[in-house]
Amino acid sequence: MLWSDPENKPPKELRDTQVMLRRLSVLLALAMVLAMLTIGIR
Repeated sequence: MLWSDPENKPPKELRDTQVMLRRLSVLLALAMVLAMLTIGIR
């Protein structure tokens, strides 16, 4: 590794996409739990 090598960080677009996908998966999990509860109540 040379000192002039770029840092091993993903580009900003990729990081933004990963954050968005993480939020989307959390929202999807919450929606599934709510759906299970509403189905179970009926």
